[in-house]
Amino acid sequence: MILEIADIRIQLGQQAPFEAAIEQATAQVLAQAKGCRGYKVHRSQESPERYILQVVWESLEDHTQGFRQSPAFGQWRALIGPFFASPPTVEHFELVTASP
Repeated sequence: MILEIADIRIQLGQQAPFEAAIEQATAQVLAQAKGCRGYKVHRSQESPERYILQVVWESLEDHTQGFRQSPAFGQWRALIGPFFASPPTVEHFELVTASP
């Protein structure tokens, strides 16, 4: 399993429409992607225009090749991209240790 972390910064005052758009994008596009095992979206308490998207993928390739090189990625970006203040920072992580 691979954990994708996307640090998303949106334009000032756009929280409500962005949250509606990302809810639609995750449910209708991301959740249907091959290898997507689940996701979470968090809003910062200190910086309300900052969001963290966590996506669990079966493999790195499911995200970087399967999803990002598919037409679904265009749909994804069309829904949430207009809200970005800057391009998201995306990194991938593998589990080292966890609570029992």
